[in-house]
Amino acid sequence: MGTRVSYPVEIKQKAIEMKMAGVPTKEIMNELNIKNKTQVDTWVRWYKAGEIHRFEQPVGKQYTYGKGPSYTSELEKLQAENRFLRQQNEVLKKYKELERKLIEKRQSNL
Repeated sequence: MGTRVSYPVEIKQKAIEMKMAGVPTKEIMNELNIKNKTQVDTWVRWYKAGEIHRFEQPVGKQYTYGKGPSYTSELEKLQAENRFLRQQNEVLKKYKELERKLIEKRQSNL
């Protein structure tokens, strides 16, 4: 089984905006570097159902009762937040690089 990918909230929101604007899923996947086509559909389904709190939940941990994880200490909470922010940073760097390459490609085709 492959490794699970955690996408930052900004990527999820951008994918939903693009899907609502009628952009095909394949194009969204290519532009935002999303690996699974059903992932976008899942995010749209959550958005339409008003389950926006699910966008911030870690991979494999879908909380419904308390709408979030329970932490035993403040340190554990901060470590989880730090881990999440590092993942967001990493994906956003990749997204910016892809965006830059796309712009360069478009300019070279002119």
